[in-house]
Amino acid sequence: MDHYKPEYVHCNGEQFRIYLTQEEIQECVRKLGQKITRDYAEKRPIFIGVLNGAFVFLADLMRHVTIPCEIDFLKLSSYGDEKVSSGQVTELKEIDAEIEGRHVILVEDIVDTGLSINFLIEKLKRSNPASLATVTLLHKTEKTRHDVKLDYVGFRIPSLFVLGYGLDFAQEGRNLAQIYILDKNPKPAAGEDAK
Repeated sequence: MDHYKPEYVHCNGEQFRIYLTQEEIQECVRKLGQKITRDYAEKRPIFIGVLNGAFVFLADLMRHVTIPCEIDFLKLSSYGDEKVSSGQVTELKEIDAEIEGRHVILVEDIVDTGLSINFLIEKLKRSNPASLATVTLLHKTEKTRHDVKLDYVGFRIPSLFVLGYGLDFAQEGRNLAQIYILDKNPKPAAGEDAK
């Protein structure tokens, strides 16, 4: 299968370059899936993915979890179309599953300030799950302002704006197979003269 993984990406007037390759991401996701499989043997967890960003990561993660499990989704917004969090969490979709007494694994694509994941942890705890764990592909450790409990972390990264593998910039770029960062020294886009 062909994957969308150019060397450079132009998105909403900005140029991005590769930060994490498809191979690096998939190896990390495989290891996370194996660890979760070991930790949740005979527990039948339910994965709760945070839309829209976590859907690609969660789909790949599930394929490396080799125990019976379930999946559901909820949706929040704290970015809108901007590159930085608004500092406000808006709930857009609730989960459908009943999670009381269940082993819940909350799946995020990225943890930035910690505002959203803390909001979700407190919300899900009110449903009295048997246990509640968190997994994120990316954690911007420098940006975290809230005390966050992260049980499984793929990559700890500096404060960079990232795109691809489910992460967007004004809803574009989610279909990229790799993770990209803003290019500080962009090349001219096709048809543009170098300045």
